[in-house]
Amino acid sequence: MCRLEPGGPFLIVRDAAKAPLLKDEDEPPLNRDAMNPVAAETNSTLDTTNAHVAAGAHAPLEKIALETYVPPAKPSLVGLSRAEIAEQLGAIGVAPAQRKMRVQQLWHWIYVRGAKSFEEMTSISKEMRAQLDQHLTVARPEVVAEQVSNDGTRKWLLRLPSGDSIEKAHEVECVYIPETDRGTLCVSSQVGCTLNCSFCHTGTQRLVRNLTSGEIVGQIMVARDRLNDWADRATPTGGRLVTNVVMMGMGEPLYNFEAVRDALLIVADNEGIGISRRRITLSTSGVVPNIIRTGDEIGVMLAISLHAVRDELRNELVPLNRKYPIAELLQACRDYPGSSNARRITFEYVMLKGVNDSLDDAKLLVKMLKGIPAKINLIPFNPWPGTRYECSDWDQIEKFSEYIFNAGYSSPVRTPRGRDILAACGQLKSETEKLSVRERQALRAMAMTD
Repeated sequence: MCRLEPGGPFLIVRDAAKAPLLKDEDEPPLNRDAMNPVAAETNSTLDTTNAHVAAGAHAPLEKIALETYVPPAKPSLVGLSRAEIAEQLGAIGVAPAQRKMRVQQLWHWIYVRGAKSFEEMTSISKEMRAQLDQHLTVARPEVVAEQVSNDGTRKWLLRLPSGDSIEKAHEVECVYIPETDRGTLCVSSQVGCTLNCSFCHTGTQRLVRNLTSGEIVGQIMVARDRLNDWADRATPTGGRLVTNVVMMGMGEPLYNFEAVRDALLIVADNEGIGISRRRITLSTSGVVPNIIRTGDEIGVMLAISLHAVRDELRNELVPLNRKYPIAELLQACRDYPGSSNARRITFEYVMLKGVNDSLDDAKLLVKMLKGIPAKINLIPFNPWPGTRYECSDWDQIEKFSEYIFNAGYSSPVRTPRGRDILAACGQLKSETEKLSVRERQALRAMAMTD
C-alpha cells in the first residue's frame, strides 16, 4: 500500500461545510440488493472490467517479509516509550531513584529540542552524558538523498541503521508537502509492502521487513531536522512547519500495528513532538481486525483505500478484499471509535477508466457509505509503465465528483504534487542507487493532496 494524503488545494473544490451528511428523509428508498456490493449490477461492469477481474483472480493476498530487524550494537532511544527508556537506563546502571528525572530530561531533549547527541543535553551532567554515550544513541535514519520540488514539496530517501553486517542497509521514503495552512509529512511503515494492489506500483515491490517504532518516529525527526522545525527554533512562518502526519507512505500500517501504534503515541505526546491525533491520519487497505484497535489504542483519523464498490472488482484491485470483503470493511468503519461529522473517515477512490468510474459506481458508493461520517477523495490515476490501467477522462471524473457532492458528501479531487522530483511514494530516485527505467518513470496518483 502506498499513498499520500496531506491537505491542500484541489482541482475541483467541494465545500464540506455546504455538504452535510445525508439525512434519512433526504435519501431515496434503498434497494437492499444494490447495497450488496457483490449482487449490485452496474453499468461499470464492462468487458475491460471483467478482464481486469479475471487477471487478478489469483493474485496473492499478502507477501511474507524476507527479513527481521537486527538492532545495532548501541540501540537508539528514539521510538522508545518512557517505560522502555527507564529500562535502558536501568540496564546501564542508572540508579532507580534517578530514572524518572533522567527519562523526563531525555524525553525533552529528544522530542522537544531534537538533540542529535547526548553531548547537546547540557542539563544532564557530563558524567551521565558520557555513560549514556557509551551504551546508547539518539540516532535517526540517515538522509541519503534530498530533493526539493518547484512547488515546495520535499522528498528524502532515508537509510536505516542495522546491526546486520551481511545484509545491506535498507532505505525508505518520506515526503513533505507544504501548504498555506499546514505542512504534511507522509511516513512509511514498511520496507516494501505486504500487499499486492494491482494499480499500485509499490505493490510490485517485495516486502523486506516492518519498520520499528524508532524508524517511524525517526522519519518525523529527520523532517524537523532538515526543516529546522524544532520547538526551540524560529521558523519562517512563526509556527511549526510539520503540522500533520499521514501514514500513507511505503507499506500497510495495520500489518505493522504495534510499531505504528507505539510510534504515533510518541508523535502525539503533548510533552514531546506534540502533533494532535486529529492531525494524524492512518490509511489502510482494509485490515479489518486492526481497524477497531486503531481507534481504541491510537485514536487517530482513519482513511480507507476503497477504490471499488463491488467485491469482484475490489478483489482484483485490492486482493486483500478476498480476506476482508467490502461488507466487513464498512462495518468496521461504522464501528470505528470516535467517528463523527467532525471526525469523518476518508475513503480514497482512484479513478480508473472503464473500470470503476461510471455514474452507477458513484450511486452505489453513496448508498454504501450511508450512516458513516465520510469524505470521499477522488484520485486521478497516474499510469506507470507496464500498468494495464488508464486514468478516467476528466469529464467523467467531474461527473462522478458532482454526483457525490450533490448527494451530500465532500468529494475533493486531488492535485498532483512534486511530479518534477518523482515525489510519489515508492518512486524516490537516489544518486546512490540505480533504478530501472520503469522505476524512474513511474509516477502514481498517490502523490497528491486533497
